[in-house]
Amino acid sequence: MIFDILKKTEALLEGHFLLSSGKHSNRYVQCAKVLQYPKEAEKILKIVVEQLKDMDIDIVLGPAMGGVIVAYEIGRQLGKKAIFTERDKINDEMVLRRGFEIKKGDRVLISEDVVTTGKSALEATDVVKKLGGEVVGIACIADRSKGKLQYPVYSAVRLDIESYESDDCPLCKERIPFIKPGSREKI
Repeated sequence: MIFDILKKTEALLEGHFLLSSGKHSNRYVQCAKVLQYPKEAEKILKIVVEQLKDMDIDIVLGPAMGGVIVAYEIGRQLGKKAIFTERDKINDEMVLRRGFEIKKGDRVLISEDVVTTGKSALEATDVVKKLGGEVVGIACIADRSKGKLQYPVYSAVRLDIESYESDDCPLCKERIPFIKPGSREKI
């Protein structure tokens, strides 16, 4: 079902992509394509919510951009508050703004669209920790992390998509131009 939805919404892309981590890949999951359809987002994230329904969670926190809609939908389905961090343009770090609060002891679930290296999710965990909250896990549509994160990951689908260091990328060696589809400006 998940793959059918990803394909139908053109969220699973093939080509040559520069990832936020600086690595290259021959496939990319553009979750914004599926998230533009609220009914499809609801279906996909219901799978994640089923895994979370017995957890003690106070807040669902999504790093902007990819985690905002995911946090909202998971929060909606769980009946929990959903907030987001965003990048401070001056210091280039994730911050909590807009009057959002995390209080000491709040149990926070980090949400993302796709988790590969976990860079944005881990930046959000730093914000939670600085404010005295406790991170209980990371929720996402697609988990590409291969179990390499220090937190449990709850996902609708696990994907094993190849990624390459930029200096060892077979697509670069074939002179196939890459595109950078993510939201992170600097890598």
